[in-house]
Amino acid sequence: MSSLAGLPPLREVIARHGLSASKALGQNFLLDEQLLDRIARVPGPLDGALVYEVGPGPGGLTRALLRAGARVTAVERDRRCLAPLAELSEASGGRLDVIEGDALEVEPPAGAHIVANLPYNVGTALLVRWLGGEPWPPAWRSLTLMFQQEVAERIVAKPGGDAYGRLSVLAQWRSEARLAMKVHRSAFVPPPKVMSAVVHITPGTQPEGVSAATLERLTAAAFGQRRKMLRRSLAGVPGAVEALENLGIDPERRAETLAVADFVTVARLL
Repeated sequence: MSSLAGLPPLREVIARHGLSASKALGQNFLLDEQLLDRIARVPGPLDGALVYEVGPGPGGLTRALLRAGARVTAVERDRRCLAPLAELSEASGGRLDVIEGDALEVEPPAGAHIVANLPYNVGTALLVRWLGGEPWPPAWRSLTLMFQQEVAERIVAKPGGDAYGRLSVLAQWRSEARLAMKVHRSAFVPPPKVMSAVVHITPGTQPEGVSAATLERLTAAAFGQRRKMLRRSLAGVPGAVEALENLGIDPERRAETLAVADFVTVARLL
């Protein structure tokens, strides 16, 4: 760990390698070490733990995770960032393993905490993927992910508001999701147009007799036309409207008025 203390400032590394945040890759670099250390503390103690990071860029959050004592596997598709990450890997004494590739095509290592300042353009797709699948509990131990604040609020939203939707149900039906911290846009280089927030998710108990695929199909239909009554939005899901009626749920209601437990109960009947 002592070799990490001798690393040059991240701004100097970025300048030396001629890096700039790629808009096409949804990049925004975080440079504030104190803020990065706060994010690295969200999952809890990481000394000796395995962490999977997506899109490390020049390695700001990666440094914080290594300072916390983690062993890090990072996947990066931007080849420009591989050289500074290789330098960081050497300074870490082998605690950083970098994979060149697309995170949408890479499986996280089993038993890892996933910690990432996710690229805006793939963040939601990755989250849905990590929350999905029939085997539960999942291979990952926890998710600590930075999103646009609007997306983060959807993930932790409760029924009845505009933020509540498909992501809310998928994140909460068998997991615990909380908003861990907000991050001002000025903390990034370059500053994005929106505020950001970090969400922390831990696996819970999966309700018995419920298929993840069924719940995903049900919520996709219900919230795909969220301004319509459930009678209409769920018309394309065989048996869904009948299930509502059997459960005493008024099909004239809209999707955002149903609790997570309601969607789980409907999915169980289906």
